Parts: sequence; structure tokens; C-alpha cells
Amino acid sequence: MLKFAQTCERIAGTPKKLEKVAIVGEYIKSCPIDQAVVSAVFLSGRPFPVWEETTLNVGGTLLWRVVEALSGKAERDLSEAYRRHGDLGAVAAEVLPAINGRDLSVAEIQARFRQIAAARGPADKSALVRELLSQVTPLEAKYILKIMTGDLRIGLKESLVEEAIAKAYGGTLPQVQRANMLLGDIGQTLELAAAGKLAEAKMRLFHPLGFMLASPAESAEEALSYFENAFVEDKYDGIRAQAHCAGGEVKIFSRTRDDITESFPELPDVLAVIPQDVILDGEIVAWSYLVGEPNEVGRALPFNALQHRLGRKKVSHELMRKVPVAYLVFDVLYAGNDLLLERPLRERAQVLDALLAAARNPVAERSGSAQARLIFDSAEPAQNTRVLRAPVFQASSAPELDSLFDAAQSRGNEGLMIKDPESPYTLGRRGKSWLKLKRELATLDVVVTAVEYGHGKRIGVLSDYTFAVRDGEKLVNIGKAYSGLTDAEITQMTKWFLEHTIEDQGMRLIVEPKIVLEVAFNNIMRSDRHNSGFALRFPRIVRLRPDKPTEEADAIERVREIYQQQSGTEALERTDS
Repeated sequence: MLKFAQTCERIAGTPKKLEKVAIVGEYIKSCPIDQAVVSAVFLSGRPFPVWEETTLNVGGTLLWRVVEALSGKAERDLSEAYRRHGDLGAVAAEVLPAINGRDLSVAEIQARFRQIAAARGPADKSALVRELLSQVTPLEAKYILKIMTGDLRIGLKESLVEEAIAKAYGGTLPQVQRANMLLGDIGQTLELAAAGKLAEAKMRLFHPLGFMLASPAESAEEALSYFENAFVEDKYDGIRAQAHCAGGEVKIFSRTRDDITESFPELPDVLAVIPQDVILDGEIVAWSYLVGEPNEVGRALPFNALQHRLGRKKVSHELMRKVPVAYLVFDVLYAGNDLLLERPLRERAQVLDALLAAARNPVAERSGSAQARLIFDSAEPAQNTRVLRAPVFQASSAPELDSLFDAAQSRGNEGLMIKDPESPYTLGRRGKSWLKLKRELATLDVVVTAVEYGHGKRIGVLSDYTFAVRDGEKLVNIGKAYSGLTDAEITQMTKWFLEHTIEDQGMRLIVEPKIVLEVAFNNIMRSDRHNSGFALRFPRIVRLRPDKPTEEADAIERVREIYQQQSGTEALERTDS
């Protein structure tokens, strides 16, 4: 592990991409294959391969307390060190006592990680972490903690590890990238590259692939300037979901690549009837079923409705009845034994239509609704589960696109997705092949109540702002944002906040409530996280408002008004009653 840590220090010490790749290649080539396999995973900033479901389940607070105990330092000293470094691993390297260590191999470190992952309860996990860190040098502890927190911070992306593997073992970079994508395991990819067997990599389902992302378009005219005869879909206000279906088994992954299957237990049985192994891309939305309207299959509700379903490991039948969901499918990445990423969208759409047609319940009615076409339905009336093919329109002029936008909003959806029919599916990339047109919500003027030190490039500056609205004579928190201000503004505000701190909590400062910000957001949700009872979804700072006194910041009544205006809220409340 010491050699690995020293290599990481060398990688962090150069800003040059080619030098980083050369250092990684030299290091993995010098290791036995079993050690190189684990090192490749660690260099990607993970304790385990992507495809594995194993997680450490060790929080930052637990790690902080272990470092504090082993160092013998006061919390204030650790906080000051964190402000300098912005990284717990670097703090550990500074404050832990120097020892010779046991020279554990990277494979032994990964075995310890597996013990920590298997341990039940914070006490057992804490004991194992403490035992591990007490046996290694401060430099090794630095990178062990970085791997545990998933934040290596040495300027090394997984793509550079792929490049180093290609250079070290003679494969081409596209071959390495393809094998890693199929396997979800950079270590196994290295093993195949070393054996000259990259071509033998096979698709391993049930590990999430990167999602293709969309760029914002300011207008219909701009959107149509990139390509002609666009495919157009409604933009739904739910969560992006990638469904892997094979052999009757189904797993659903979020855009953050988390397994969210347990939050939607009614979906797997419906998706399991698809006759081929597939990977689907779509949106899970809360769904309002229209009773007594045969020409409609329902409509999507805003995100605050879906929020009731998120993060739950157990979902009751009653909750499924109160907040039914639909999975709106709009793309297919893999079908049968074919990886479809390089095929144009128009071909993938044909494959998707054929797949869902084959899976459709023969007694289910094909709907011509513009909102969505019914594909198949749950046999359980209480669940009302539906998988829907997201309808696709075409537009070749700005007026056509504007008309579709108005229709999407009338259905309660956010706006439009505009896609190039010739576009391949590019994993994890945001380009101009997929565009999004969205409605703008009102902004809020809020008051900053607390600030936190940033990370990475924002080490040493206060860049994360908690903010509030007025509730009578008091302020109630409603959100937190860290994007939108320039570096110069953040530096200026850091100086002000340090001079106007009410309570120093280490990494977090309670400050005088005198700074007003204008913030934008996607929507407003009910939430117990803040004392206002609400939370802003995806808040971002629009600008500082030095022209506004705190007395002119928005009040909680304005928040309630916007919340009530969000279409579908009333429908959800009727369902809950």
C-alpha cells in the first residue's frame, strides 16, 4: 500500500495528463497482476468494482472521529487542518502519528474494506477502521481514507486509468473503454488486457451504465439550429431510471447509479415480462390515473408527489395506492445480445417499440393519448403500475416546437426534450444531440443563515450557503446552494462572513443574517429537513442582492403560494385524503 500511496503522490504532483498516464502505466506494469487489478480499482477512486453492490456504509462523521481519536488532537485543530486541506485524507496525513506500518498490500487493504462493509453497526465498523488506520503510515492512511470516501483528488479520472492500461498492455484505448463499459470492472479489464483478451469481454447486466445527458436550449429557434426533423418528447418531472431486465430479474438504477429497486417494488414484476435481456432508459414519475376517461391513461405529477416514494427500503401497499408510479421509457441501450449505443436514435426507437409491443399484455388497450401510450399494466388493481412508452413527436420549425411546448405544459410537464434522430447514445456525456426546453419558475429572495467551507478548488473559502425565508419575526431555513457566484464574489463574501460569524462550529459557521441572495430552483417540496417544512429542489444562486434588506426577503407565505401553484399538488392532496 505504501508504494501505491507514493505513486498517488507522484500523480498528484503533476498537472500534465500524459505524465499522470505514464506514472499509472509504470506502476501497474511493475505490480503482480493480482495487485494491479486491485490498484486499478483504487486508482478509479473506489474500494470495489462498479458492478459490485458492496458498499462500506461508513459516514464522514465516523471517519472523522476515528482520525480524531488516533491523532489525539482537539476537534478545533482538526477543523483548522480541514480548512487548509479540504480533505479528510490529507488531514490524517498531517495529524496522525508517524509509524513504520505493517506494509499491507493493496489486496490486503481491499480485504479489510470487505470486512468493514460486512460489519453491522457503526461501533463494529469504527473498530475495524481504527484497527486498519493504526497499522499504516500517515501517507497510507491518507489514501485509504480517500478511497473510502470515494474522493481521490489527484487529478486522475477513470478515463486516464483506461489509457494507462492500454499503454501498459498493448490494447487500443477503444478496446479498453469498451471492455470496462461492458464489465463495470476496471480491474477485470486490466486482467483481460494483460492476457490479450479484451475482445472476450461480455456485457454484464445489473451494473448501471452512464446516462446520456441533455444540454439546455434557450429557445425553439436555438434548439432547431443543431439538427433537423427533431424527435420531441415531454420532459417529465420525475427521476431518471435505468432498468436492467434479464431472466426474470429486474434492477433499477438512478442517475447517481444507486440501486433504487426497493423504492418501486411494483415495477420489477411488470418489467420482467419483457422477452429479451434489456437495458432501458426512462423516467419514473408519480402518476395520476384518470378514472372513467377511456381515451386517457393519466398524467404525470410534479416531483414533490414522487418524493413520498424516494429512499424507502420498504414501501407499503397503502403508499403504493396513494402514490402510484409509472415508468416512462424513451430509450434502449441493450437488447438480446446486442449493444445498441452506436446505433442512431431512430433505430433504437424502432427496437424499443418492438420490444414493448412483444411484452404488451394482449388484453391491455393501446391508447392514442398524447400524454403516453399504454404498453402493459399490472394485474394488481391496487398498484395501478404501468410501463409507458414516452410518446415521440417530430418538429421541423420553431412554431411546431412552441406548440408542442405549450401542450407539454398543459399536461403538467416541465417542458420538452428535443433529440437528434441520428444521435448515438453517449454514456455520461452532455452535448448538443439532446436538448431540453424548460419552464422558468419564480425565484426567491432569501437570507443566508449559515455557511460552510468548500472542497477541491474551494478549499479555504466559504462557498456553501444555507438560506432562509421570513416567517413572522423569525427566519426559517429552506435550502442550501453552492453554485452561481463567481470566484471573486465567493472570496469577497468569505471575508464578510468571517467578520460576521455568530457561532463557529468548525466546518460550519452560523453568521449574521444580513446577506440576501436571489435563488432559482426546479420546484418546492415538503420536507422535514428544514424548519420551514419545505425544501427547494436543485437551488442555485442567481445573484447577490445587496440592494435588499433582510426585511424585504420573501416570506413563507410566498413559498406556500408557489408550492400550491405547482400543477398536480391538489391532485396528490386529494389522493392522500
